Amino acid sequence: MLEYSAWEWLVLVQHELLLFAGVFFLIGAIDEMGIDFAWLWLRLTRQISTPRLSEHADLTPELNGIAAVFIPAWQESAVVGTTIAHALSVWSQSRLRIYVGCYRNDPQTMEAVTSVAGGDPRVRLVIHDEDGPSTKADCLNRLYDALCDDEARSGDNAQMVILHDAEDMVDPAALMIIDQAMDEAELVQLPVLPIAVARSRWISGHYQEEFAEAHGKAMVVRDALRAGMPLAGVGCAIARGMLEQLAETKPSGQPFASECLTEDYELGIGAAELGARARFIRIRHHDGRLVATRACFPAKLDQAVRQKTRWVHGIAFQGWDTLGWSARPVELWMRLRDRRGPLLALVLAAAYLLLVLSTIGWLLSELGYGTTLALSPALKIILLCNLGSFLWRAIWRFAFTAREYDWREGARAVLRIPVANIIAIMAGRRAFSAYLGTLAGQLPRWDKTEHSAHPAMMHQKSKPV
Repeated sequence: MLEYSAWEWLVLVQHELLLFAGVFFLIGAIDEMGIDFAWLWLRLTRQISTPRLSEHADLTPELNGIAAVFIPAWQESAVVGTTIAHALSVWSQSRLRIYVGCYRNDPQTMEAVTSVAGGDPRVRLVIHDEDGPSTKADCLNRLYDALCDDEARSGDNAQMVILHDAEDMVDPAALMIIDQAMDEAELVQLPVLPIAVARSRWISGHYQEEFAEAHGKAMVVRDALRAGMPLAGVGCAIARGMLEQLAETKPSGQPFASECLTEDYELGIGAAELGARARFIRIRHHDGRLVATRACFPAKLDQAVRQKTRWVHGIAFQGWDTLGWSARPVELWMRLRDRRGPLLALVLAAAYLLLVLSTIGWLLSELGYGTTLALSPALKIILLCNLGSFLWRAIWRFAFTAREYDWREGARAVLRIPVANIIAIMAGRRAFSAYLGTLAGQLPRWDKTEHSAHPAMMHQKSKPV
């Protein structure tokens, strides 16, 4: 049996970590470049574009049917009032209905809703008959039941259901665009544009580049390839008839899986499996501002980790369990991309461990202890390819972030890459632990983040382009 010294073990571990991380980074780079080149081809062949609204466009024409906006809320008294007041002010259509779901043990949020509604008949406060929190999906099901009751009483069914969160700032043109898009689709998603909290440029700010690239490129490609559309949970709509079809597929007779942590993702993919037509729509105002849902994302590290834990757990682990895979090549590719979170966290953790061990090894070698890791020609090629792919990714990240914000934010986006990686590692580990807990019988709960900032309060605008 071979015996290794401590130094030889260190070199061996470095080699294995380098091989593992290098190979999987290279696979990830090929995957991302597939999206990059597909987007470039679609742009060059003019199959995709971002039109602009005319300066004098009517943003609030009467709707083709009732639009029911669902806003689930648990301990959101700090922001939900601003969200409702803003929506009522920019969406003046009479066929708008805003359903806000609160829990019976959350009087502060209920008071915030009633105080801003001002007797407006378009706002409906729906109180859950159980103590909160349950899950967001469970709260949405309660809103769905309220909508069904209203439809039964009035005899007038809604045309669509729009999903929003309690901290969202809706765009004045969004309702009109969604309403028109429903003529040719059963699912519609508008972009999400995160607004960084001033005191948290590095934590809340990292969402800006992630959504700028995902909703400026990846979702555009997905739409063009007609792959299943994972809804973002905000700024998205589903036709009323399709929502009812989804409800019929559930044992509960309700459209949202109450045990699911990412009901929006499951909703979009589930509707696609039923044959729903989906559209991801990018339109700009005449001055260049993107028609999008704006929101302030978590400003603290623990809050960001909790939020991304929920995403990884729901999309990667629960999605694998409940939605399975697809034999269609494009759909299989997209689901692999959706569920790569745990593997990405593992690879990133290996890479950062390698960085630490390599630093220790170099310092020891400088002091005369042992030698540094010798790289084979194959490993050198892998490292060079990964270095090139990192520079390529940095350029794309800068470009898409600068397009929606400015060049300064684009530069920060590149500098924030380590921050995003650390959050991904922490969220991946936490999601895996949570998933093991559910296998042991633990019920999922609404592990929501706290919201205190709102774009409408901050008077912050994205950069016109």
